[in-house]
Amino acid sequence: MIKIRVVVSDLARQIDVMPSASLDTPIGPLTVDARDGKIFRVRWVDDPDGPETPQLTAAILQLRAYFEGARDSFDLPLHVDGSDFQRAVCDAMYAIPLGETRTYGDLAAELNVPAQAIGGACGGNPIPVIIPCHRVLGATTLGGFSGMGGVETKVWLLRHEKAGGLLI
Repeated sequence: MIKIRVVVSDLARQIDVMPSASLDTPIGPLTVDARDGKIFRVRWVDDPDGPETPQLTAAILQLRAYFEGARDSFDLPLHVDGSDFQRAVCDAMYAIPLGETRTYGDLAAELNVPAQAIGGACGGNPIPVIIPCHRVLGATTLGGFSGMGGVETKVWLLRHEKAGGLLI
């Protein structure tokens, strides 16, 4: 008879369990994930995997205040996993103030790239709501939204922020 001994290293435990925290919101449950002291992902599920950290506590408090209408921006350490282009688009979206919108074309002109590339990067935003991809619209349409609930969630967020008079 052969005995197999499984040894789980500390590194494997760190990989399997990342710090995360969840919050119920009007647009559904959100789980915020952190790595190396920075928020790197928001997921549309209630699925906290690991211990809460000070950064996650701050993120949950700020998100709660945002959904209660008591906060109009986020002040959190963020890390966008992705290409330089993805990070540039996320930086441009993060700079859009609450209550305002931009078009894919606006961001495309700012970054000197095609509007379709902006749409793809918006859809790949790993930190939705905090990095407000919902504030980016098509020239004559709402555009898309990759979060849970699709464009209906985008409309809810824009109404919540009193943005886009066409929606009210």
